Amino acid sequence: MPRNERPIGIFDSGIGGLTVASAIRRTLPGERLLYFGDTAHFPYGEKSAEAIKHYAIRITSFLLDRGCKAIVIACNTASAHATGEVELTAGDQVPVFNVIDPIARHVAAHWKGRRIGVIGTKGTIGSRVYVRAIGRLAPSVKVRSLATPLLAPMIEEGFYKNAISRAVIRGYLENRNLAGIEALVLGCTHYPLIRKEVEEVAGERVAVLDPPTIVARHIEQQLTGLGLLHEADAPAGPDHFFLSDVSESFAKSAGRFFRHKLRVEELRLWEER
Repeated sequence: MPRNERPIGIFDSGIGGLTVASAIRRTLPGERLLYFGDTAHFPYGEKSAEAIKHYAIRITSFLLDRGCKAIVIACNTASAHATGEVELTAGDQVPVFNVIDPIARHVAAHWKGRRIGVIGTKGTIGSRVYVRAIGRLAPSVKVRSLATPLLAPMIEEGFYKNAISRAVIRGYLENRNLAGIEALVLGCTHYPLIRKEVEEVAGERVAVLDPPTIVARHIEQQLTGLGLLHEADAPAGPDHFFLSDVSESFAKSAGRFFRHKLRVEELRLWEER
């Protein structure tokens, strides 16, 4: 099979990476996707950095074994803690993309000298990865971060678009750490599923960025430059979706992004530690 017709490998701790997968599907309609959701170990935001690295290395090896032409770490926490390990595992075989660097470049290009908020898991916010990544590119940007640990589990269980979820979102966004921000980065790939609710609570004065689209466009540019883009109106073969623990919520959420019914397989890659 020609290299450009091979699938793009995408992994996340659960359903959140579907926001990135669907953005890649919209932006790159000719690409075939191979998705792995590590639902057995969700949420990564509550795991140690060493555990996340362990999971990421094993998943990357699986994606490489399946012939993926690129690896997308569709999880902010894994991007923060395991990008280096994923790159070492992939070596010079395939390019590796995370979901933090494209956002940092976007903020640096469009929000110099402004106040930016970032919300995410405890693992992502605690790593200060956005503060460092944006600071390297645009020191004039003032980054204000807040851990919002209730949001990802709430989304993973499909518990949103109701009065309780709006109250939780409001409670977080009214935190003084985010006072005066002009734009908000959804620093967890689960969060675009509640983007409209976040926009309603944040109000018109705060621009809520769309990380999956920004990441997908970056991947398009990079694959084009590497000669790996499959320029076609449809993929060369079917998409494949694997979970380390099949859940009903994944199937429901997947249906929001992909019009056709997905074939989801359970695959355990390791013995429990």
